[in-house]
Amino acid sequence: MLSILIPVYNYDISLLLQKIYAEASSLNIPFEIVVIDDKSEKSFLEKNKTQTELINCRFIENKINLGRTESRKILAESALYSKLLFLDSDVIPVSDSFIKNYIDVINEAPIILGGYEYLKNSYSDENSLRYWYGKSREEKMAEERNLSPYSSVFSGNLLTDKVTFLKNNYPENHNIYGLDIYFAYNLYINKVPLLHIDNPIYHLGLENNETFFKKCLESVDIRKRLLADKQNIEKVNSLLKHYKNLKEYHLTGLVSFGFKITEPLLKKLIFRKKPNLLSLDLYRLGYICSLKD
Repeated sequence: MLSILIPVYNYDISLLLQKIYAEASSLNIPFEIVVIDDKSEKSFLEKNKTQTELINCRFIENKINLGRTESRKILAESALYSKLLFLDSDVIPVSDSFIKNYIDVINEAPIILGGYEYLKNSYSDENSLRYWYGKSREEKMAEERNLSPYSSVFSGNLLTDKVTFLKNNYPENHNIYGLDIYFAYNLYINKVPLLHIDNPIYHLGLENNETFFKKCLESVDIRKRLLADKQNIEKVNSLLKHYKNLKEYHLTGLVSFGFKITEPLLKKLIFRKKPNLLSLDLYRLGYICSLKD
């Protein structure tokens, strides 16, 4: 009935596995848990492998680091069942009936998304940017997410049909960050129905400020290179919507010039203890305009 699929890289998934296995076992449904390790350090690899053996999970070991997108594809292709529940390794379900909540709606849409929450004790000065970004941009109730369903697609807590996932996943092996937007775009273009429900996970493994900021810019690079010219991409991503509007009116050069002047100030505002997320939005917009076509 259900394949629970977890890609992991340098993270201890013991608690997640124990919680998921305990609930799934209590539901009297056919299920499997499959973990794929993406070339983690030896200490994480051995600990997670031992944990999967204790609860009789399948364990796949990548010989090289492939990234989460390719790892999820391998997991989907190896899954025994037609319904796939993807979970990132650095999460923990909020509800004790997390899997049951998905089972109750499992046939209502090909793609079902449960959402994210962030714990107050996850915050630190070192990860304040990631924490406040998550609280402000990702922690949303289902009612709000369903108003613009393709703009809130996160594969870290995702129930999907196997065929739907493989058809709409990125087709090539790219170890790059930020391909959830490509997945969301394909779902939109192919008119795949989405359902957002209130069945969140806590996102625990928050990157430090410098790492998250670097990933934000990497994601901007990917969006411009792979998605900026896609028809109707503005329906899925607000950054590309604003970029396309500026490009239409030949204003990208002016914005790029302004970005070079204001970049130090924007960066200072982004890295405050309480980050200014509007400054992050403006930084990303200026950055994408400054990238060469």
